[in-house]
Amino acid sequence: LGGAEPAALARGAELGAAAGYDEINLNVGCPSPRASAGRFGACLMRAPERVAECVAAMRAAAPLPVTVKCRLGVDDQDPETALPAFVAAVAAAGCRTFYVHARKAWLAGVSPKRNRSLPPLDYGRVRRLKAEFPALEIVVNGGIGGAAAARARLAEVDGVMLGRAVCDDPWRLRAVARALDPAAPGPAGRLAALEAFRPYLEAQAARGVPLARMTRRLGGLFRGRVGAKEWRRLAARPEDAGPAGLLAAARRCAAAAPDGGGAARPACSGIGMRAASG
Repeated sequence: LGGAEPAALARGAELGAAAGYDEINLNVGCPSPRASAGRFGACLMRAPERVAECVAAMRAAAPLPVTVKCRLGVDDQDPETALPAFVAAVAAAGCRTFYVHARKAWLAGVSPKRNRSLPPLDYGRVRRLKAEFPALEIVVNGGIGGAAAARARLAEVDGVMLGRAVCDDPWRLRAVARALDPAAPGPAGRLAALEAFRPYLEAQAARGVPLARMTRRLGGLFRGRVGAKEWRRLAARPEDAGPAGLLAAARRCAAAAPDGGGAARPACSGIGMRAASG
């Protein structure tokens, strides 16, 4: 959820609990000007007491864990002092889990896109945060693209969060899960994942939900594989094909390059999708 009004966020938490979610996360990390203008996202790192009020209201409204995603700080804040002070204030309101994007956010004069790559990531500051708050669950985010990077960070904190890497290539999340735990449950292949997704697509489409809302992050699912260009086009404009057409395209991709082998194209082929995620 995004916002800074405790009553509105409490209502959002109620709705999330009723919808069956496992946790409610408050976004204190988005650097976009639109987020700042609406008083949510990273600008709230300057208002830890307000964030604490919001967390307390959400926890009182719903029987779910309330977590916070944040940055190391914003603009001229010193992360060595600002981040621990922020976490201490919010933890006092009952938040036990923090997802920390390991870089500051620049809200003045820097675009959201550039905020994804500067300033440099500082995993050390997140590691020190965990040492300062050993009883809290600290999850690191930013620049983690595969199993090796995830393992390196897991030696320092409680968890890792993959964001943009999974938007670019959704199957990477499955690959990382399997690398960290070969017994991890989940679909055996990309096509199996989509077949499992089909009933949801059809049910939501019948309710009038645009297919594009459900497929916009799936464009990179066949990244670097034969047929990926057609799949990416259909995932971007799924109304042209409908659920059945999407699955047909996926079957063609899977037949041309089965999971575990086959005619995958080299990564430098340019096939894939750049996508945005908070």
